[in-house]
Amino acid sequence: MKYLIFSVLLFAFSLNAQNFNRKDSLRGNLTHLRLCYDVTFYDLNIAIDEVERSIEKSTNIIHFNIIKQCSIIQVDLASNLEIMSIIFEGNELRFERELDAVYVYFNRTLKIGESHKISVLYGGYPKVAKNPPWDGGFSWEIDFNGNPWVGVSCQGLGASSWWPCKDHQSDEPDSMRIKVAARYPLKIISNGNLRTDTTIWNQYFNSWMNVSEWFVTYPINNYNVTINIGDYNHISDQYISNTDTLDLDYYILSGNELKAKEHFKQVKPMLECFENFFGSYPFLDDGYALVETSYLGMEHQSAIAYGNNFLKGYNGNIAFIDNLDFDYIIVHESGHEWWGNSITTSDIADMWIHESFCTYSEVLFVECLYGYDKMLSYVNNQKNNVLNDKPILGVYHVSNQGSSDMYCKGSLMLHTLRNLIDNDELWFSIIKGISNNFKYQIVDGQDIIDFINLVSDKDFSIFFKQYLEFKDIPEFQYSIVKDGMNKTLVYRWEAIDKFDMPLLINIGQEDFWIYPSNSFSELDLGAFDINDFNIRTDLFYINTKKL
Repeated sequence: MKYLIFSVLLFAFSLNAQNFNRKDSLRGNLTHLRLCYDVTFYDLNIAIDEVERSIEKSTNIIHFNIIKQCSIIQVDLASNLEIMSIIFEGNELRFERELDAVYVYFNRTLKIGESHKISVLYGGYPKVAKNPPWDGGFSWEIDFNGNPWVGVSCQGLGASSWWPCKDHQSDEPDSMRIKVAARYPLKIISNGNLRTDTTIWNQYFNSWMNVSEWFVTYPINNYNVTINIGDYNHISDQYISNTDTLDLDYYILSGNELKAKEHFKQVKPMLECFENFFGSYPFLDDGYALVETSYLGMEHQSAIAYGNNFLKGYNGNIAFIDNLDFDYIIVHESGHEWWGNSITTSDIADMWIHESFCTYSEVLFVECLYGYDKMLSYVNNQKNNVLNDKPILGVYHVSNQGSSDMYCKGSLMLHTLRNLIDNDELWFSIIKGISNNFKYQIVDGQDIIDFINLVSDKDFSIFFKQYLEFKDIPEFQYSIVKDGMNKTLVYRWEAIDKFDMPLLINIGQEDFWIYPSNSFSELDLGAFDINDFNIRTDLFYINTKKL
């Protein structure tokens, strides 16, 4: 179990300044009621009624170790779902609700080092997704053959929107069993490997039911747990990497098999690129899967939701990917297997680690398949999607993530950092080092920044502070003063205090470094054609202002 214990704020800071409420703190804060226990295994047994759009008589058995002596713990389940009972050692426990938090009262004190389990019986009508995966929940759809098609996406919303758990990213189980029942003949696809698949008569449903048992053998964050129910057919393949064989599984709606076989040929070269940059695929024993969904996509671990309609780009928008010819959803969501799934942040305030590195993985994929110049064009095309509306970094302990700029602005930040380091061998060793050193671990932003500083032997703390904690990017302010044939560059950074990022410029020959700070500096550039003056904004994500 990879578990991060950090000090819990008592909320002396002003939450109301950003309109946070009690529900936010119950979800995002790590009080003693959560820190006292460490989840080791979830055993989820869920029955889905696609007619009633409900979860019926389902259970989750939560296995955990006691970290601090306690007699009460907090688990989480959305208030629109009902808990019928919580069983511990054969006895029914008392519990109380506060919004989506459930306080479980044990009949004795649990001691440090003890291992226990509780069984939570629940059911009800889960939230219906309004705009999945961004505004998630259950998607109850009908496919093009007229068959029921069910999926769930809950990043941000939280896994507790559909199953009882300790809904905080700081605590992942070591493994998980997911057993799902749905009406015959619908097929059920979930994370990991399919262990059993049976058909039984269910008296409660008065129907034959397919029951599929899936097993995840690696740590998994809660929002990555998923189920997909529909008229699926299975396409299997394999990817050979060094001496390892990775199973590739594609679950496709009936009628789309030929289209999928051709379209998914891009998976293997993509995996080869990613393994070159980030190391081996992290979930070898669970395999790699794409599951066709009614919504665009989601990085569900070893069961990636795919809804890009077998099109290039972003659902056919190739301008989004700089007019290249790959499927954006396959590449981006697969990148999350390393960034977000293998490495997971302890608090969603640091979701930039998931999204910035994953969006940057697209950049490296383009460099791998199309070359450096195409990469440079691709990463600069990402500038079109940056808002600079609020900081990338969210607020800790209140289930708050920062701006959507964590995607493209975060990628451009990493591109800028690569050029600051100015040593590609070192840069790629840093990227792979993060992926390998923090594999299957819970991290926070400072862990990643400290690692980069250590390996690069440079301090980028102010750099990250500017790009993560402030909405505005640094502005390079300059003027060129003429003195006869000679010209002098006067320049400074308009940025946070002590921001002194070096910058490459060009006056018609080779690039050279200048070293701006918050104060104005002067540099004699000699005689040159002023039209040749060039600031390498293709290598650095900055604003420029000629004074």
